[in-house]
Amino acid sequence: MRSRLYLFSCVFSICGLLSAPLMAQAVPVTLTLAQAEATALANQPRMLAAQLRSQAAAEKIRQAKAGLFPTISFNATGVQVADTGTSTAAGNITTSSISDRFAYGGNLTQLVTDFGRTSALVGSARFSAEAQQDLTILTRARVRLNVREAYYQVLGQEAVLRAAQAALANRQLISRQISALAQSELKSTLDVNFARVLESEAELAVVRAQSAVAQQRTLLATAMGVQHPVTMVLSDVAVLQNESLPASPDGLLKEAGTQRADLNAAQAQQYAASKFALSEKRLSYPTLNVLASAGQIPYHDHTLHDDYAAAGFNLSIPVFNGGLFSARQNEAEREADARARDVQQLQLEVSEQVRDAWYRADEAFKTIDVTNRLLAESREALRLAQDRYEAGLGSIVELNEAQLNETSAEISAAAATYTYLTRRTQLDFVTGLLN
Repeated sequence: MRSRLYLFSCVFSICGLLSAPLMAQAVPVTLTLAQAEATALANQPRMLAAQLRSQAAAEKIRQAKAGLFPTISFNATGVQVADTGTSTAAGNITTSSISDRFAYGGNLTQLVTDFGRTSALVGSARFSAEAQQDLTILTRARVRLNVREAYYQVLGQEAVLRAAQAALANRQLISRQISALAQSELKSTLDVNFARVLESEAELAVVRAQSAVAQQRTLLATAMGVQHPVTMVLSDVAVLQNESLPASPDGLLKEAGTQRADLNAAQAQQYAASKFALSEKRLSYPTLNVLASAGQIPYHDHTLHDDYAAAGFNLSIPVFNGGLFSARQNEAEREADARARDVQQLQLEVSEQVRDAWYRADEAFKTIDVTNRLLAESREALRLAQDRYEAGLGSIVELNEAQLNETSAEISAAAATYTYLTRRTQLDFVTGLLN
């Protein structure tokens, strides 16, 4: 008896161990919108590329600032003269240049002033780096926009699929009922054919909805920066009951003027072009440098000393270069003016985008209530049509029309919420709230 109990307990234990992983695998893994966005920001190649370009642009500031610091170099020179009686050489090399010696030392060059040209170049590089940072922010907003649109599209298509499956189940039930009544000669063969046609149409709608869901999940994977289609269950996002849009897009226009990353980038590029034009203008100004050199000559002939040191300055004044500097200045100034016009054009486009997105979102938000009422009315109409048909007061054509209206209303109501969420996300993007 005890051995049997022990055997049963072992069997139950093994079954429990085997069923535990199965139960764990049966629990669906849920993907939230926040998780999808975090995955996209970490994996999207365009996001990583934008960050690298921003870091590269920051290095240009250091490159421009380098002109303000001294330049120090170390030199070592060794000369063995074949003919000790030589005093000069081709290329105006002096006697000291061809004397027997080995020398080493350092040179220093320090810019004293170029009348602000280098400072203007630093300012241009700094504004260019700021523009690249704004473009990185814009890339981040686009990545979030793409993820949200794809996420809502998956939810919307899945809602459509559920509506299509419900319609198919209802039509299959009605088709079976009519077929049973036809066998009892209570309904005609025409009614059976109509019911089967409706059932086939509903089945076709399910197939199309399933394909649409698979396609949208592939787009979501691309938006998230992953190779394989997303198979996890998406966490549903509901529209809050008290949620509403601003009464007009005017307030959003002011917010977009300060939040839009592309507009900020265009303004920074304009400032960078203006600073560069200023630096090109100062090309024709004098440049003053301080020079210093010192070192030792451990091996030399009797004409040289054991060490050397010298200091001086160099003043460079451009006189004539065939109009090169003036042409560069004119080019830079025209480019700065063009950048200013680009900012004005972008401001017009931002205004148009915000207003258009607001109208589309407002339309979608109002559509939610309308589609819900339409769904309730179509369901009631379908119920009445079914009662009339079962009572022999209505035709199969009337029932068919009611079923089609109810299915259309189901799909419209299912898609309305996610259409609004998609358009609201687009409104947030053009306003700059996805930064």
